[in-house]
Amino acid sequence: MDIAYLDERLRELHGRTTETPLFNPVFQLAHDLSRQLEAGELSLNDIENVIADLEVAALGERASRLSRMVQPLDDSSNEAALAESLGAGDFTAFRNRWERPCLHAVFTAHPTFLLTPDQSEAVATAACQNAKIDKTIVGGERPQVSLSYEHERAMRAIAHAQDARDSIVSQLLSHARDNWPDEWHDITPLPFRFASWVGYDMDGRTDITWSNSVGFRLSEKAERLQRYTASLEAIDADHPMLAEMRAEAAYAAERAQDFAADLSDPAALSIAANRLTASDPRKLLSLSQHISKLEEEARNCDDAARAIVLKTLAAAMRADGLGMGWIHFRVNAKQLHNAIRRRIDPEGNLDLASKGAVVHLRRAIADVDPRRSNFGALAIEASTAIRQFLAMAQILQHVDADAPIRMLVAECEEPATVLSALYFAKLFGIADQVDVSPLFETESALEHGGRFLDELLAEEVYRDYARKRGRVAIQTGFSDAGRFVGQVPASLAIERLQGRLAVAMKANGMSDVAALIFNTHGESMGRGAHPNNMADRLDWPLSPWAKRRFARAGVALEPEVSFQGGDGYLWFATPELARATLTRIACLRPSETDKDVPKDPFYQRTDLSLDFYRAIKDHQREHLESRTYSRAITAFGLGLLNSTGSRVSRRQSDLSADREMSLRQIRAIPHNAILQQLGYPVNVIAGIGHAAEGNYEEIAAMLVESPRGRELVRLVRAANALASVKTVAAYGELFNSAYWASRPYRGTEKNLTTACESLSEYLVKDDRVGVFRRLASRLRVDAMKLHRLLDFVPDEAPIEGREDKRRMIGILQALRITLFQAMFIRAVSVPVFSRANDVSRDDVLEMVFTLRVEDALAQLRRAYPTSFPRITRFDLNEATDWPDGADEGYEAIHRDFIDPIERAHKLSLRISTAISNIFGAHG
Repeated sequence: MDIAYLDERLRELHGRTTETPLFNPVFQLAHDLSRQLEAGELSLNDIENVIADLEVAALGERASRLSRMVQPLDDSSNEAALAESLGAGDFTAFRNRWERPCLHAVFTAHPTFLLTPDQSEAVATAACQNAKIDKTIVGGERPQVSLSYEHERAMRAIAHAQDARDSIVSQLLSHARDNWPDEWHDITPLPFRFASWVGYDMDGRTDITWSNSVGFRLSEKAERLQRYTASLEAIDADHPMLAEMRAEAAYAAERAQDFAADLSDPAALSIAANRLTASDPRKLLSLSQHISKLEEEARNCDDAARAIVLKTLAAAMRADGLGMGWIHFRVNAKQLHNAIRRRIDPEGNLDLASKGAVVHLRRAIADVDPRRSNFGALAIEASTAIRQFLAMAQILQHVDADAPIRMLVAECEEPATVLSALYFAKLFGIADQVDVSPLFETESALEHGGRFLDELLAEEVYRDYARKRGRVAIQTGFSDAGRFVGQVPASLAIERLQGRLAVAMKANGMSDVAALIFNTHGESMGRGAHPNNMADRLDWPLSPWAKRRFARAGVALEPEVSFQGGDGYLWFATPELARATLTRIACLRPSETDKDVPKDPFYQRTDLSLDFYRAIKDHQREHLESRTYSRAITAFGLGLLNSTGSRVSRRQSDLSADREMSLRQIRAIPHNAILQQLGYPVNVIAGIGHAAEGNYEEIAAMLVESPRGRELVRLVRAANALASVKTVAAYGELFNSAYWASRPYRGTEKNLTTACESLSEYLVKDDRVGVFRRLASRLRVDAMKLHRLLDFVPDEAPIEGREDKRRMIGILQALRITLFQAMFIRAVSVPVFSRANDVSRDDVLEMVFTLRVEDALAQLRRAYPTSFPRITRFDLNEATDWPDGADEGYEAIHRDFIDPIERAHKLSLRISTAISNIFGAHG
């Protein structure tokens, strides 16, 4: 058995659907393989070999997609592409364009570390060099994804991004020197700014301590100072600034080491804190003098090449400060509410959603008396939100006094929440260096966000604060929005909110400050948002329509996007990829737009587009609120997924409640990853066809004429190209009592008679087969309508090798269903054991059926141990005939049942990785 055989077999089985539409090729292939496995004609070794080949092929698909998105990859082509976009017109215009970041890139780290380090490296190398991927990199143990691991990978990606930005800055300076030789020294390029929230994001997790955050920031300072020093050494090994910079880097490394230790003991913390806060000639809190010296030297240097590299180093210092980039802290609105009540409403009588609360906070901010703080205050503070402000205060006072810090507020739905954050920023004396940024992500936040922004910007205290900061900062995200209203409605709701911000800023006389909009991209077709090309990827979360609203309001725009976890870091996995990625972005200029382009029909024909949007959103909500959808998505719990991050994928709840698991218990990324694994990206595709019903031609005409409409269609086509309703239905058949009862029918598979009878009897009352059938039927009806719509819309970006990819996924799905059947058969075949610790054999079966396999195996190993007290350990004179070797039966139980279940489960998780790679990302 090999991939070619399975591919041909699946092709044959697909042909049979013309004979009987209900025929399921994926499940039939799984059944064929299961029969061979149980008959001994096929082994788990054989299956593992095929899975390994498919894993390698899927990694190759991932590499091809990565290369396609950013090509060309060679330095000369990227230099030429950037040069072509620069022009040689007015110096002032050139300077204005390149002294403001065209993009802020944030390196975030939610659980998307799907690939091992070796696999990430192999994908990146294959993308850059068109190299073959070696089979030896699959099948090994996956490393535990810790917070430290995530931080290390983030810093590695940022380092490559910094080097790529240096190359672009150097080219910009060379261009300026060649075209404006008398003025070029006046330009200070800043094409990109980088940031990270890895180690600072407290939303939804309690495992990040304040000392983690301070320690990470100190380690980033040490690393960046070392990199600055290395850059200067490369320019001039005898440069007079080197001695000073080496001492500063060494001091920062010493302090980072102090805070890497266990600081739970007040004595240990006191020593580390006192060292950090003490005066020391090596203690550097600002790079301003270093930047001035480098730029002065460059201005007075006769060697133009040396002047360029000196100014490039100064530009890097100006962009990053005393760290690998800027940092984002994040808290939840509820954490802020709890904290502010302690200060201004200890009796809990104030409704923070009321206008009275805003009046109260307005007065409190005006009257606030700034408080000093130290590391002791930070160590004993119980409130998460206040602790974050205290940590920021210590970082700004003792680590980097120049680089501002973002305070992201999740689930922020009231202006009072932002004012609460502003109150604490003023209370601890850091309001001039902290950008408070509300996150609009939930359906409610997006729906009411326009009112929120109108009310917030009407507050004089907020306007004064924003003017001092030079920007209004907000965050719009797809994760929860995309989960609860669908990816397409989320994108359209987000851009309307962005447009409302432009209107509110103009209406409140704030055109003199910038709008910094952080778009966390979200799932769509993977964490990269739009899978078609880089232009679509940048437009999807911040559309040209939204950008034109800011341009017409006279508001400067600072777009910011996330590159998230193992998926996002691939764009910067090598110097070549980093340079290509930033060059594509620099050429596309996502911060700019032509405000005079013809109006997009999608926004003109609101009689069609608004109804279209609402119908899709309503359809998505019906799925979300449907017991059928919820039960199907949670049928296997989270057991279809690998552990891919240090943040838990599931919100805390009773593990015994899997059967009634709510979708809201599963975070957004794993929710979407489950959709990939079940074979149908519901939150991308569902509702598009339904929304066009009865008006296909007119809707299609609008989409074809509209740039935004065509972009939407490209996303839907990309998802639909890999989607399979038959696969969704196939998973339901695993729980079909009739299937198991029929397997040994007419004398076939007699060796499975007992197991199949037990499974059939156990599953006769199980609801999952009906649930999956109903969901598949709903998806099929909607898909038929979608196909009718797409018949009227030309395919602008046909998927290369579409059918090959679909069959590859189909083979992987069939193999996994085969493994699940093997697990079910062996689980039900384990001899009955006595009830212990309130865990029965049926409980263990249900654990296997919901893929809580590790829990099930733990119970089985406890019931059937292989390690016993040995009689030979005793030195006794009296003879015994007992024990007589009966414990050997337990060894056989492990060999025949427990170990195969464990192996089948591990193989199924390798299949999960391969499927995600074909989709292009995890979740």
